[in-house]
Amino acid sequence: MALRGGKKLSISIQEHMAIDVCPGPIRPIRQISAYFPRLSPTSPGPASSPLALSPGMGGAHLLSPMLAPSRPSMGGSLSLNSSMDTSVEITSDDSDDCTALGTLEFDLRYERSSSELHCTVLRAKGLKSMDFNGLSDPYVKLHLLPGACKANKLKTKTIRNSLNPVWNETLTYVGITEEDMHRKTLRLTVCDEDKLTHNELIGESRVPLKRVKLDQTKHFHTCLEHPPPMPSPTAMGEALRGISCYLREWENEQLHSLEERGRLLLSLQFQPPLGLEEADAGGGGGRRGGGLCVGVRRCAHLAAMDVNGFSDPYVKIYLKPDLQKKSKHKTTVMKKTLNPEFNEEFFYEISLPELAHKVLEVTVWDYDLGRSNDFIGGVCLSCHSQGDVLRHWMDCLKNQGSRVERWHILTNELPRTLGHD
Repeated sequence: MALRGGKKLSISIQEHMAIDVCPGPIRPIRQISAYFPRLSPTSPGPASSPLALSPGMGGAHLLSPMLAPSRPSMGGSLSLNSSMDTSVEITSDDSDDCTALGTLEFDLRYERSSSELHCTVLRAKGLKSMDFNGLSDPYVKLHLLPGACKANKLKTKTIRNSLNPVWNETLTYVGITEEDMHRKTLRLTVCDEDKLTHNELIGESRVPLKRVKLDQTKHFHTCLEHPPPMPSPTAMGEALRGISCYLREWENEQLHSLEERGRLLLSLQFQPPLGLEEADAGGGGGRRGGGLCVGVRRCAHLAAMDVNGFSDPYVKIYLKPDLQKKSKHKTTVMKKTLNPEFNEEFFYEISLPELAHKVLEVTVWDYDLGRSNDFIGGVCLSCHSQGDVLRHWMDCLKNQGSRVERWHILTNELPRTLGHD
């Protein structure tokens, strides 16, 4: 800038920037900084000021570029991302523009009378492309957590070459109790199927089942997320030891988890003694005395005991104490299944006072030809049981002649009085 007398006035870069951002007379940069109070992580003033955070009001442009390096502590306070909504679930009225992985729509309904959980996988939108052609071959897998993934996995069909697949497919879990609805989580995983290589994970969504009301259908429209990372040590020198400790803890958790062994649908009915006329008429099938009728209906989500990912299950029942060793009954063996249906009944002739002092042991085994059979799980019913097991047993004793059915969780511990075949 030329002045009279041939002299020139040089303006520094800082003063030039002050002219750009500050209306009115030129002020040094130290005076401009007086308009902005000192920021600290603990001072809430500027972080909540719309002048500093709202781009629509031009607040982001009021800060001089020379101020950013000199204020390292205000990076977190002035971050625009800090005010964004981090929720991953959206309602049907919200926008689909949520994450780069896509969104998933599905319905959940729990039928209390049949102990069934129905999941209707409707559609996905805006899925991430996983193939070279810019598309994917998506399908959805369901898992109940906590629980063995192989035992309770359900899967939809695969939709070829689509980023917006529509399934409209209902998958059903059986043997789900009201207790499960309060403590379990349903994981829905969207994967891309590859015939020549391993299937690829696109994203997942997790829903606590306690959000679903009994006998009511609830609609979900969720954003897919990346699965949570597994914990790992930061120091490379302790990596192997940390991983081994993590694996041991995981194995111990799986070993003591009741969900690892599956469910059993059992029916109990105490039949009172028949009179002479009823017995002679053949109404009791040649039986006069009363007794306990045990019906083994089906199993669900059994643990896989064979290398093919299945089991060959059968059920054994005992009524103990059994001094004469005549109370053992076995069902037929169902090949290669984790959800067998037996529908077999067994009868013990016994009086009601004697039955009150007995223990009914029901165990599920995996049949192996040429070697010892593998124990899958079991349950014991008696007056000394607890929870649903005790209620089932007492309902049987109190309601003579009535058939009482109930699902039971198979524990992974052998009953104390039980021996191998």
